[in-house]
Amino acid sequence: MLRTEKLNAGYKELHILFDVDATIDEKTITTVVGPNGSGKSTFLKSVFGLTTIYSGKVIYKGEDITEIPPHERTKKGMAYLPQVNNVFANLTVEENLKIAGYTLEKDELKDRIDLALDVFPELTKYLKKRAGALSGGERQFLGIATALVRKAELLMLDEPTAQLSPKLAKHIFDKVVELRDNLGLTVLLVEQNVTGALEISDNAYLLVSGRVAFKGKASELLEHEKFEELCMGMVATT
Repeated sequence: MLRTEKLNAGYKELHILFDVDATIDEKTITTVVGPNGSGKSTFLKSVFGLTTIYSGKVIYKGEDITEIPPHERTKKGMAYLPQVNNVFANLTVEENLKIAGYTLEKDELKDRIDLALDVFPELTKYLKKRAGALSGGERQFLGIATALVRKAELLMLDEPTAQLSPKLAKHIFDKVVELRDNLGLTVLLVEQNVTGALEISDNAYLLVSGRVAFKGKASELLEHEKFEELCMGMVATT
């Protein structure tokens, strides 16, 4: 579904990613891990068109989208949810869901919102509540729900379990698995909760100083004899 070829990217003169080759298969969960400052979030932003691309390509469903702006990538079925500010805090939950589907016909919008609330029934009782008043976990649910309304096929999540309790983090991971298994979504995940993320993932990439240090099955990285050494500086919690 997604491929990067020799991707070099960063922010203006600040070069972060170096020759990153990655392949994200359809209907899989792929986790990107690495020490702080290794370029994980920059990789997601680069795929979504939010960084400076110095060279290389981003290929989505066979199309070179390297020069396409983020709003056009959204129309092609890509959704990127940053760790914070991923909902409209001053709008209600219901308004967030409706705005996400502003391009849809009325009947289709209702169907998509019904689908999103079926996946996240926790939001049903908060439809009239301001999104900014939701808990951290509930805001993550809403952010993902808006992506479902937009008919996202590739969902990119930047540390969705950050600052959540272990119980809520597990709930988020369970939902991610559900999105893959029941809705056929492709998920690209950046996480500091390394063990929890790898346990639900099909594939994994380890970035160190902006370069790919490991790519393969998530289980292979989990079972690697130098797992803790490879992931030095990361929180390997369950």
